[in-house]
Amino acid sequence: MASSSNFRQQQSANKGKTYFLLASMGLLTGLVAFAALTYFGSGTTTAVVPIAVGIALVGVWGSYYGSDKLVLTMTGAKLIQREDAPQLFNMIEEVVIASGLPMPKVAIVQDDAPNAFATGRDPEHALIAFTTRILEVMDRDELQGVIAHEMSHVANRDTLVSAVAATTAGAIAILSDFLTRMIWFGGGRDRRDNNQNPVALIISLAVLILAPIAAVLLKSAISRKRESLADATAVQFTRNPAGLRKALEVLASDTTVVRQKSNAVAHIWIESPLDGKSVSKLFSTHPPIEERIATLRAMESLGPAQ
Repeated sequence: MASSSNFRQQQSANKGKTYFLLASMGLLTGLVAFAALTYFGSGTTTAVVPIAVGIALVGVWGSYYGSDKLVLTMTGAKLIQREDAPQLFNMIEEVVIASGLPMPKVAIVQDDAPNAFATGRDPEHALIAFTTRILEVMDRDELQGVIAHEMSHVANRDTLVSAVAATTAGAIAILSDFLTRMIWFGGGRDRRDNNQNPVALIISLAVLILAPIAAVLLKSAISRKRESLADATAVQFTRNPAGLRKALEVLASDTTVVRQKSNAVAHIWIESPLDGKSVSKLFSTHPPIEERIATLRAMESLGPAQ
């Protein structure tokens, strides 16, 4: 079993980094608004900002409240009952007892790739799902590590954190796109003809163009930190980092990917179907699986908790 101080340090570090990244997204939103004020003046920006935020809120938070049903549809997962998989339910209940969380709904995805995910807006509406392949290739300890990882996402309210990050990134993208189109089609021309600092106008334009990319990078970084946090929290639940570490090694050795590999749900899987050699680490929703394995192996080396 791992040192209790070690996984708690991992949890604290990842939570702190998540808060910092969320604050950075807030600052980026303010920077975009300031750049728009500089370029267009207060009249245009005052009208556009609420519209952008409102559109982002409606789309993302609507998905957040119906996340379990939406993800079931997008992944093809089917809800099951205890009589369908009694051993799986027994393992889930063990983690439920250790975590103090309510029993989640359970679903199965017919797929040849080993993978799993969790969703739901809060612990009372949580759902965890497993592909048929992951149930075939993993032993009890490995599967318990996967269950603990997914239940950690529920415990840490990662669907909520993702919704906040997606809302902010969406608002930035909508606002930047709208204002950039106004620039290209002549909006703000009168403002630019006034005695404004040309350097400030150029910087403002650059901010409006680059802000959506920065927002996506921050959203991806938040997702990576939540994955690392879920790994550490899983060890807290099981006190057995070897189980999750071996599970990740099984995933790392398997080259198949789930069929439903939409960008919209890639971040919820324990191993992203989109994160590969073709995806920059900066845009990846998960830390490299080798780094996750190494972190868990380091926890094992520290010995049992005191």
